[in-house]
Amino acid sequence: MINQKEGFKSGFVSIIGRPNVGKSTLLNHVIGQKIAIMSDKPQTTRNKIQGVYTSEDSQIVFIDTPGIHKPKHKLGDFMMKVAQNTLKEVDLILYVVDGAEAFGPGEEFIIERLKEAKTPVILVINKIDKVHPDDLLSLIETYRHKHEFEEVVPVSALQGNNVPTLLSEITKHLSEGPQYYPSDQVTDHPERFVIAELIREKVLHLTREEIPHSIAVVIEQIKRRQHQDTVYIGATIVVERSSQKGIIIGKQGKMLKEVGQQARADIEALLGSKVFLELWVKVQKDWRNKPQHLRDYGFREDEY
Repeated sequence: MINQKEGFKSGFVSIIGRPNVGKSTLLNHVIGQKIAIMSDKPQTTRNKIQGVYTSEDSQIVFIDTPGIHKPKHKLGDFMMKVAQNTLKEVDLILYVVDGAEAFGPGEEFIIERLKEAKTPVILVINKIDKVHPDDLLSLIETYRHKHEFEEVVPVSALQGNNVPTLLSEITKHLSEGPQYYPSDQVTDHPERFVIAELIREKVLHLTREEIPHSIAVVIEQIKRRQHQDTVYIGATIVVERSSQKGIIIGKQGKMLKEVGQQARADIEALLGSKVFLELWVKVQKDWRNKPQHLRDYGFREDEY
């Protein structure tokens, strides 16, 4: 923890919402680089992703949580515990909704959780680039009748519209406090975690519907080769069925090669050096329902 400056504000802010409303896109835009993976497939985020935004007069520690949904397996149960536990631990909640979608049962469910948490909430209406202003006003009215929000801020996380206003509103609601992280630190996750997430993002992006939620990525080795100015990374992509292994490897290894090429570009940007990335694919049947495998692959309830 860094010495407190006079008048400096800081705090922890949870980003919650249904799957696929743009939480990770918003976090990445605020931080200025990719630390949370993005996909148009629901339930992309599985762990709490902590992002740090520091300005001259404040530091906001964002916690991007898994999208709130009805669990279908033990991994789903884990994801929901992570999302709901953070609501009680933070100074402020950003509740992100998709402005292009009508209010429905999913929103009702989340608002009930917000009422239980008793933490101040800013409603963030995302994707305003897809909404007519009249429809936006109507949607704001609907939400205001459902919960007493501190503020309502419409944004486009993809385009960055109104994000500075959102940051200003967040800072207003924080108390004076210390700077928890150095100014140039953007996440508290180790490189290993972020690298695994970048590889998983490419698999989500390139493969068909039956793959996404049944994969995990385990980083086996990270080794810097000093004389070559290269970082060697070995990683295993874990799937639940042999048919999924075949899809990820692809004909003559074409799909796995494409995953590796795209992931390597992002990892090189993250590390600022050349990367040699080696990928393997392993079948671990029904791993999402086995507590030991969940722990092995980084989903540890005792950390939450």
